Amino acid sequence: MRCSSSSCLTILWFVGLFCSSLTTPLAAAQELPSPEEIPLWGVAPGSHNVAGVEIRKEGLDPNVPDAWVTGVTQPTLTVYQPLAKHRNGTAVVICPGGGYIGLAIDKEGHEIARWFRDRGVVAAVLKYRTAPMASFSLKDAQRALRIVRSRAEDWHVERNRIGIMGFSAGGHLASTAGTHDDQGDPAAKDPIDRESCHADFLVLAYPVISMRGELTLASSHSRESLLGESPSPEQIKQFSNERHVSKDTGPTFLVHTSEDKVVPVENSWEFYSALRKHNVLAELHIFERGAHGFGMRSQDLPVDSWPGLLEAWMKNRGLLR
Repeated sequence: MRCSSSSCLTILWFVGLFCSSLTTPLAAAQELPSPEEIPLWGVAPGSHNVAGVEIRKEGLDPNVPDAWVTGVTQPTLTVYQPLAKHRNGTAVVICPGGGYIGLAIDKEGHEIARWFRDRGVVAAVLKYRTAPMASFSLKDAQRALRIVRSRAEDWHVERNRIGIMGFSAGGHLASTAGTHDDQGDPAAKDPIDRESCHADFLVLAYPVISMRGELTLASSHSRESLLGESPSPEQIKQFSNERHVSKDTGPTFLVHTSEDKVVPVENSWEFYSALRKHNVLAELHIFERGAHGFGMRSQDLPVDSWPGLLEAWMKNRGLLR
């Protein structure tokens, strides 16, 4: 069989295109660095001589990773690095929710980190301490931000593009870290403690924001796990984050639903209102339908569009290409 030069070139082009379609995804998968789990400390402050066993309970569907982690005594960061050619200089610390009782580490942690990694962001899942050690969770979040900033050069991250994200009680932790920060201790022996724990932006999904009774009635377990059964007025004020927003709080993206029966949507509204009062750039999306804890998984509802809205917000802020 003979063919003209043009037809032979066409055949070769289609063969090459077909082979490329088979090999490119595999090659890309092979290039992706494996996630790296790193301890926040050698031994976490407050965890000395603490006897406890970390427990990981898998979800009911073996085909859908949905682990629940409790008993964390040694917090860690699991870091997802994007391909070098996709890096954009942004990093985010992700705080899974779980009522300060445990952590929905897959649905609100690793799944989210992969979403960010695929968009060129260095994403770090924070496995923080929960009850009975939830009072140390803020130290864990602040330490995580300091670690990312200390590794900025190694991870090709801009030091002023490091944010924090949280879901539900993890949203409370993220908003606490975002409103209770410092510039580090220049005299600290540990070089990581010399770094700032400021969050340059916040992403809060159906977050617990306030410890005030009228806003935590349905999610009182979060308050009890963090502050105990009878918190003092000072503790409630200290951890009601709508009261600690300032002009220096990072730009914030919030998403919630009116149908949420676990964390009232007023939590997001109160935080958004405080941001506006202090002239902090913010975007709030309230959807009518959707139960608490939707993560980024499809609900066959309009709320499914929120990751795209987040992506657009980040692009508009120069955090994504």
